[in-house]
Amino acid sequence: MTQAIANAYIAAWNETDAAARKAKVAEAFTGDAAYVDPLAAVAGHAGIDALIAGVQDRFPGFRFALIGAADAHGDHLRFSWGLGPAGAAEAPIKGTDFCRLEDGRLKTVTGFLDQVPAAA
Repeated sequence: MTQAIANAYIAAWNETDAAARKAKVAEAFTGDAAYVDPLAAVAGHAGIDALIAGVQDRFPGFRFALIGAADAHGDHLRFSWGLGPAGAAEAPIKGTDFCRLEDGRLKTVTGFLDQVPAAA
């Protein structure tokens, strides 16, 4: 289940079709979910969807991918990810997210940026 939740999160971030993305956000996140990282703080499905759309606009053609396996302890989940051009050998942007789960979905996500190029 842990890996499935992380996979659903990545799938939402990679979905470029607006209607399909909204469905993936609703599948992965609770209705009152909150997301925060050094660059953004949003809440609810609409806020998370708008954040994802903004990242896709800023980095067209980039894709998220999990780095390693997700790890869970109780209702907490952590995983690392990379963001880079589709098919790239190495992602130029990397991060780690710490999450709290509720009923098998993401309730809170706190993101940390582990590697960001100066140009990003």
